[in-house]
Order: sequence, then structure tokens, then C-alpha cells
Amino acid sequence: MLETIEKLLILQDRDKQIHRVQTGLAHIEPERNGLKTKTAETQAELEQARHRVKEIESRRKDLELEVEAKKQLIERYSNQQLQTRKNEEYRALAHEIDLCKEAIFKIENQEIEFMEQAEATQKDVAALTKALNEGKSLADNQIAQLGTREEALQKELAELEANRQELSTAVEDAARDRYERLARSKGDNAVVGVQHGVCGGCHMRLPPQVLVTCQAQQELVTCINCGRILYYTRDMDLAAVD
Repeated sequence: MLETIEKLLILQDRDKQIHRVQTGLAHIEPERNGLKTKTAETQAELEQARHRVKEIESRRKDLELEVEAKKQLIERYSNQQLQTRKNEEYRALAHEIDLCKEAIFKIENQEIEFMEQAEATQKDVAALTKALNEGKSLADNQIAQLGTREEALQKELAELEANRQELSTAVEDAARDRYERLARSKGDNAVVGVQHGVCGGCHMRLPPQVLVTCQAQQELVTCINCGRILYYTRDMDLAAVD
């Protein structure tokens, strides 16, 4: 194999490793944010449930005050009944007392409903509190693992990039420049093999003259269809036959 091709393949392999590490690093922050968001959502649900409990309790206390006010009215009307000697006025006061008692009955039923709602919401609070504590503990552990992974990947990336610089310098300028341009447009497969007369990049059939020049391994050959740098080894044809 042409020495320049060997160097380019090594450089390309290093670029693939760098891309792999960069992709891994790129995924870490979204994962971290996702864990934090999930915890924040559970926290928000818990706060809403706690707010509902307070709201229900506040409305229940308002009903208690209403009941107390109605009882005071009943007491006042009863005292007025004792003081009046007019039957019509007595009956009117009795009617008002009945209305207050009906109102108290309805209010007390509402109180029972609020108490049931409060009990159910308290259960929600307890369940959400448990979920938050467990979720936060799990998230904290996963975030710590992500931090460790991130640190390891950053270290690996620094080493790969330093090594890439050395590998890049070892390639002659013209070949390196051609490779860099192809890598920017073609991605990880700028240098590809040839099997049975087909380009390993675009999978198009190559003219006989291109194949002969590639097999001679005397110069860099590019695919006339996609522009990728081509290389050939006998192992490729043997593998295809197998």
C-alpha cells in the first residue's frame, strides 16, 4: 500500500475516534439537563400539591367561619323570639332560624368534601415527596457519573487531538490538504477502499483505467464520481470472494 495512503488511513481512523468522543461529550449536557428538568418537574408538582392543600384548608376555615356566623345568627334570632310577643314576628324569626340551619347543613357538607379533598391531596404530597427524594438521589448519582464520564472523555479528546496533530504533520501537505477538504464534505469516509471495481464511498463502478492506476499504488487516485481518495489491497477482493 502507498505510504501516503497508510498515513491518511491512520489519520482518518484518528478522526473517527475524535468524532466518537466529541459525540459522546455533546450528549452529556443534554442528559444532565434532562435529569435536572425531571427533578424540577417533580418539585413543581409537589409545590402545586402543597399549594392545593393550603388552598383547601383556607377554604375549609372560611366555611367554619360561615358556620360560626350562622350559629351566632341563630342565637340572636332565638333571643329575639324570647323577647317578642307577636306571633307573626316569632314565626318570621323561626323561619330565619330554619334558613340558617339549612345553610349550616349545606356548609358542613362542603366542609366534609374539602376534608376528603385535603386527605387525597395530602396523599399526593406524600407520594410526590417520596418520588422527589428517590428521583433526586438517583439523578444526583447519574449526574455525578456523567461528570466522571465527561472528565474522562475530555482527557481522551485532548490526547487524541494531540496525537492527531502529530499524525497530520507526518502527511505531505498536498495529500493532507486534499484529505482535509474531503473530510469536511464527506465526513469520516474521505479515504475508501475499492472492491470489485466499485468505490467504497459512493458505491459507483469505476473506469478500468482508474482501477489500474489504483492497483499500481504509485500515486493518489480519486473517485471520478464522488472525489474520495481510493486505495486497493488484494485482501479486499479475497474478502469479497469469501
